Amino acid sequence: MSVIRVALPLPLRQHFDYLLTADQQVQIGSRLRVPFGKRELIGIAWQLNPTDHYPLAQLKPVISVIDSQPVIHETLRQLLTFAAEYYHHPLGEVLTAALPALLREGKDLADYQQYAWQLTPAGVQASPADFKRSARQLALWQALQDGQVPALELQASHSRSTLKQLADKNLIEQLTLPLRPYTQRGLKQPALQLTADQALAVTAINQAAEYFQSLLLEGVTGSGKTEVYLQAIAPLLDAGKQVLVIVPEIGLTPQTLARFQSRFQAPVLCWHSNLTDTERLNCWQQTQAGSTAIVIGTRSALFLPFARLSLIIIDEEHDQSLKQQDGFRYHARDLAIKRAAIEQCPILLGSATPSLESLYNCQQKRFIHLSLHNRAGGQAMPRYQLVDLKQQVLQFGLASQTLQYIRQQLQQGMQVMLFLNRRGFAPALSCQECGWLTECHRCSAFTTYHKQSRQLVCHHCGAIKAVPRQCTQCGSARLAPVGQGTEQLEENLQQLFPDVAITRLDRDTTRRKGALASALDSINQSGPRLILGTQMLAKGHHFPFVTLVVIVDVDGALYSSDFRAPEQLGQLLTQVAGRAGRGSNPGTVLLQTHYPEHALLQDIIQNGYAAFARSALLERQHTRLPPYQHLALFRAEALQSTLCQQWLTELAALAKTMPGLELLGPLSSPMEKRAGKYRWQLQIYSNQRPLLHLALTSLLKALQHWPLSRQLKWQLDIDPIDLS
Repeated sequence: MSVIRVALPLPLRQHFDYLLTADQQVQIGSRLRVPFGKRELIGIAWQLNPTDHYPLAQLKPVISVIDSQPVIHETLRQLLTFAAEYYHHPLGEVLTAALPALLREGKDLADYQQYAWQLTPAGVQASPADFKRSARQLALWQALQDGQVPALELQASHSRSTLKQLADKNLIEQLTLPLRPYTQRGLKQPALQLTADQALAVTAINQAAEYFQSLLLEGVTGSGKTEVYLQAIAPLLDAGKQVLVIVPEIGLTPQTLARFQSRFQAPVLCWHSNLTDTERLNCWQQTQAGSTAIVIGTRSALFLPFARLSLIIIDEEHDQSLKQQDGFRYHARDLAIKRAAIEQCPILLGSATPSLESLYNCQQKRFIHLSLHNRAGGQAMPRYQLVDLKQQVLQFGLASQTLQYIRQQLQQGMQVMLFLNRRGFAPALSCQECGWLTECHRCSAFTTYHKQSRQLVCHHCGAIKAVPRQCTQCGSARLAPVGQGTEQLEENLQQLFPDVAITRLDRDTTRRKGALASALDSINQSGPRLILGTQMLAKGHHFPFVTLVVIVDVDGALYSSDFRAPEQLGQLLTQVAGRAGRGSNPGTVLLQTHYPEHALLQDIIQNGYAAFARSALLERQHTRLPPYQHLALFRAEALQSTLCQQWLTELAALAKTMPGLELLGPLSSPMEKRAGKYRWQLQIYSNQRPLLHLALTSLLKALQHWPLSRQLKWQLDIDPIDLS
């Protein structure tokens, strides 16, 4: 009998050995069903006949071998092994995180076939006049004019209800689709004329084909980075290769997908958490078979099993959403660079506001730095103007000067965007008699008042309460909202501009499927319109009719204990401002602040993000902060604050005995309590990455045996983004 070492989806830093019977054939990277205590688990075969296995008499037999072929191939195994070691996370959890949910559940791949849609003979005979009452049905019928289209590709831009309606009319039919490499049929639309900077960038990317190279494309907002992506991809598709495009959030996926689908006559699929489990598995299968040319997805698309991966693109590479903030805390940008190195293909990082880490890597000659200095259409960059709020009477949080600018742009038929990074109606409710504020009973935070749903919601732990009728401290019924959120701003703007269309973009208004796409479609229609929202507005959207951007409240982000706060604010201001003046009319950006003389605001306005980032890097160097040092963060959470402090104090005492480390803490977290638990942290710095990881390995080995470790919840975060 043979012994197989299996990685199981457990929070344990070890593997488990099982027996294989003579008739069980298994390949490394395939799935097995094994007993574990009283349960059955789905594991990944990791090593055959290890020399250090337990005695055969102590081993249990494998229940069944699920796959005849590996579901995690060699290059992915290399990537995931590296990820588990670098982020110090259990390998079993890392491996299963890389698989679609249905595979994690042990479903048989043979039970899930691929399907396509095509026109029936009646559909071929139909004409556009038959669909004059339904633009969606017409769009679907037109999409099938060139032949069958994979169901997953079609469902990315057409609803299931529209498919059903045409199928019920016997105009389209479904058929089984064999998995085979795609065929590129040229371009649907001709490529655009490149600027000189764009042409240089495309040439540099094409020259890096067939080997590993990291490239940073730094282009001002509206400089045509997406066109560079498209033209760099085209020759790869002609050669039958595959491309991965990672975007930071689901909200960017539909517009990016539409842009790519309108250019290439090759399968383009999307990958994100809003897909059903079956849709995600279909995408996984087509990627593995080489049936899709391009996958556009969020961070977990990094783990798809590409057959012929030849280029990885990370759009908005600076975005914090690329870092997983719970469980397996990986950074998609950093792991994508490692995957490109394993696959021996180039990786392109694109942003108008690159992270300081990427700029540092350019300085160290690890990345090739490509620049797009001007907007692709020749438009001027937006003009900044500070609006000093001191000694001003505000109307609904807007200065009279701001309102004058807004009215002027609307009268000219233009669109105005207002950015307020605070959703809900108000950050809290306050008692007008005693000053009591609505607080979350589980967090060190106030509860946000949502007027439309009549709820108080904690945006940190998700706790929801009904709005109280009276103050819980003094009994007064005089409760009033404090501060302003996007919901209240929308209500106030409706009073000020009753005849102007208003579109609000935040998490509350885009929960329903298709709501974001519908809102973006309305924004792309010409005519006066007010657009307001949160960070969702800063995510690379192209709004051609926006000529004025108002940042309603800059001050909330100016003062923070997080050393990354200035960088993040600089990126946010630049990205939001970049939505203005992208069409034929010039753009203006108004920043409302009580501190117009603040050094950061003056630096961004006078010198731009590029100069600000270089000075911020110099500041990081002088203060010995990342990227000039490497950082690991231990977090501890418990119902008693003293437990966290005691555990981290013991950890710090042990870390102090290790060479090459600098410690900050233990410290109470900026948000001391979240979801009912007190939170403490210990920051560990080192200027030598190998030394830091060697120390972390020793610390992890020691703390697993501490009795106190079982009385609290702790996590280790490598290269943390969020220090709250």
